[in-house]
Amino acid sequence: MNGFDYFILTPVASISALLFALYLALSILKKDQGNDRMKEIALAVRVGARAFLKRQYLGVSLFFAVMFVILLFMAFNKYLVIFVPFAFLTGGLFSGLAGYIGMTVATQSSNRTAAAAMKSLNAGLRVAFSSGAVMGLTVVGLGLLHLAAWYYFLDWYYSNNPLSLNADKITAITSTMLTFSMGASSLALFARVGGGIFTKAADVGADLVGKVEAGIPEDDPRNPAVIADNVGDNVGDVAGMGADLFESYVGAIVATSALGVAAGLGVAGVMVPMTMAAVGIFCSIIGTFFVSSKEEASQQALLTALRKGVWGSSVLMAVASYFLIRAILGVEHIGVYWAVLAGLIAGVVIGVLTEYYTSSNFKPTRYIAEQSLTGPATVIISGLSVGMLSTAFPVLVVGAAILASYFLSGGASNFNAGLYGVAIAGVGMLSTLGITLATDAYGPVADNAGGNAEMAHLPPEVRKRTDALDALGNTTAATGKGFAIGSAALTALGLIAAFQTQVVLLGKEMNLSLLNPNMLVGLFIGGMLPFLFCSMTMQAVGRAAGKIVVEVRRQFKEIAGIMEGKAKPDYERCVTIATVAAQKEMVFPALLAIVAPILVGILIGLEAEMGLLTGATVCGFVLAVMMANCGGAWDNAKKYIEEGNLGGKGSPAHKAAVVGDTVGDPFKDTSGPSLNILIKLMSIVAIVFASFVLQWSLFK
Repeated sequence: MNGFDYFILTPVASISALLFALYLALSILKKDQGNDRMKEIALAVRVGARAFLKRQYLGVSLFFAVMFVILLFMAFNKYLVIFVPFAFLTGGLFSGLAGYIGMTVATQSSNRTAAAAMKSLNAGLRVAFSSGAVMGLTVVGLGLLHLAAWYYFLDWYYSNNPLSLNADKITAITSTMLTFSMGASSLALFARVGGGIFTKAADVGADLVGKVEAGIPEDDPRNPAVIADNVGDNVGDVAGMGADLFESYVGAIVATSALGVAAGLGVAGVMVPMTMAAVGIFCSIIGTFFVSSKEEASQQALLTALRKGVWGSSVLMAVASYFLIRAILGVEHIGVYWAVLAGLIAGVVIGVLTEYYTSSNFKPTRYIAEQSLTGPATVIISGLSVGMLSTAFPVLVVGAAILASYFLSGGASNFNAGLYGVAIAGVGMLSTLGITLATDAYGPVADNAGGNAEMAHLPPEVRKRTDALDALGNTTAATGKGFAIGSAALTALGLIAAFQTQVVLLGKEMNLSLLNPNMLVGLFIGGMLPFLFCSMTMQAVGRAAGKIVVEVRRQFKEIAGIMEGKAKPDYERCVTIATVAAQKEMVFPALLAIVAPILVGILIGLEAEMGLLTGATVCGFVLAVMMANCGGAWDNAKKYIEEGNLGGKGSPAHKAAVVGDTVGDPFKDTSGPSLNILIKLMSIVAIVFASFVLQWSLFK
């Protein structure tokens, strides 16, 4: 490594990301807001979204206060470093802030996207994508700024205070930072589960009564749940997703940094993931300028426009990371670059595979649409079969990335170096998160723009353009979820390896043989947990949606003139019902991730805890891919019919497809995307509580 301080790129890049996000946000606010009705609708959504997040964050703050006291108690009793409780708070604060900023800009962008779509499809795309880019760049900017600030502080502290025995400064820094993402992960799980329950309860309730029973269009202003549905897109698919990927980003970097020290790479091993993330920010910013389409383009052309940004950033990252790794680690460790490349390629391939299984341009989704001709039962059967089939190739791709990154980075001769390679592949996959998340967060804005156009009675060609943007958003959202889940698998492996390293540092050797009954029992419990978690979240959506259905039916029956458009529905009542239900229902699924690894470690032993983490990672990854792709395919099958195929809107085929889409809603927007947080949070909890569990475990 030469004399240049590459780490300075980290704060510079994070501040650049935040400044560029601010520039994009200000440019969006200058756009035309449309007519008074469009402004009124957008304001109602904005007020509802803010009210939900305020209530959610107040509830979550109680959890953080209790956990802070617990962690502080553990720190005073020497189970933790004293900084961990405070980093727990800052991690949750930054994660929540990222989601809040993204949601605020998204709710300001929906009516502006609809107004821009009155001019052209490309104008609407630019506004919606700019809003998504604000979300993406805010997440990576705040995430990297959080890590950089703590790194500089810990470097100063450990330079001026005595270290514990057998620990050098960089080991002390990374072992401390390893626990930092617990706060971000905890907030993310509450945000994903709570937001997912809200959005899908409102969506399912609106669709079942409005589209299926009453036969009125989607986003029809006569539907009392329509505002709640639009609010849900923002609190679940923007704020929740932002918090989700914030913790993915931070978790991948800190796990890789810790494994870099374990691999004997010292400060250079820590610097690589940090500076790679920094370079990835610059590549993402450049990539945003590649996104544009012709004035009236097909859905495939729109997809190509977004791909130019993502793939352009990936190519730039692939080139830049070669020189970065060579400069920091030297040519003797150039194998680490090939591990990065494996992660980048795996991310792109998973995106392409997800698009194939969820886009209506390809056979699987059209097959589901064709099955709607024989009723909702065959729609459900075909959707489940496509979702299950869609897990095969992503699992093989991730497996290939693990093997390639392990052996190319020197795993054959140095086990820890191989693990570092696997973790750095995860960082490579997430390095261009700024633009990857932009293509994902763009979807809810386009969806809300369609709702705004429908409720404001804009000309049919405007709704046609927003529907094209929305259908593309379903594909990019599914692609983003596949990308997040794939990176979560690699990050979780890195965290599991870091947990083992932490246990060894505490003086405990684990028997990880599959013939060890404790390990085997842990594997079974871990394999079961994702299914238990999904059951809890799916039931939560079902119960909350049932309350919305009852309320919408009541208003249709009791409010005279509502179906004739002469009376205004009580939108606020549906928003309140969904908010209260989401806050109540999110608690137990979120606590499962925190309680399970601690209990298993204490009652069955650390080997069982390791088995739990491994089993949950394997089953959680496959189940998450299946659920995300099922939901995306069902949704786009419905939209394929709405485009005029197989009878079009209002036909028996369309009603059958709506049932499939309704089942898929909690699959793709509540349970599925929450699983990648579940598997990582359990690993982080295991690391944080390792010393405590080791002392109090019934199996020493």
